[in-house]
Amino acid sequence: MKRFFALLALLSAALAVPAQAQNYGPNISFEQAKTVLAAAEAEASKQNFTVAIAIVDTAGHLVAFSKGDNTQIASVDISQGKARSAVGFKRPTKALQDTVAAGGVGLRMLTLEGVVAAEGGIPLLQNGAIVGAIGVSGMTSEQDGVVAAAGVAALK
Repeated sequence: MKRFFALLALLSAALAVPAQAQNYGPNISFEQAKTVLAAAEAEASKQNFTVAIAIVDTAGHLVAFSKGDNTQIASVDISQGKARSAVGFKRPTKALQDTVAAGGVGLRMLTLEGVVAAEGGIPLLQNGAIVGAIGVSGMTSEQDGVVAAAGVAALK
């Protein structure tokens, strides 16, 4: 029983919310979403990546979306799922990926509804509050993360 609580504490620590992203703020505006989307599209084009990019508000509803030519069809839903996971769990989906990759109790993450445990989803912050999230899919998880990070950087 003691070991169970230790593992539970470890899982809780892995899912700890970063201090700067504890609260939801007002929803990302359409203009802001277009800025984030354009920066992510520019990075994808620069890297010659074929991706789908989704920007969601704090409720996980789609605000802006883009799909490059020849992007795999599955990436449409995956990009939106990554964005919803990032905003819903208040953390990058890379943290969820790492929790699952650690195995053990971290595998329980896969039983939670709405989890996409693959890099490429990142909350969008403004004034320290979450205003939405970006999700990218189409390449490797790491490459999706690069495109998503470019979008995040444009919101500053």
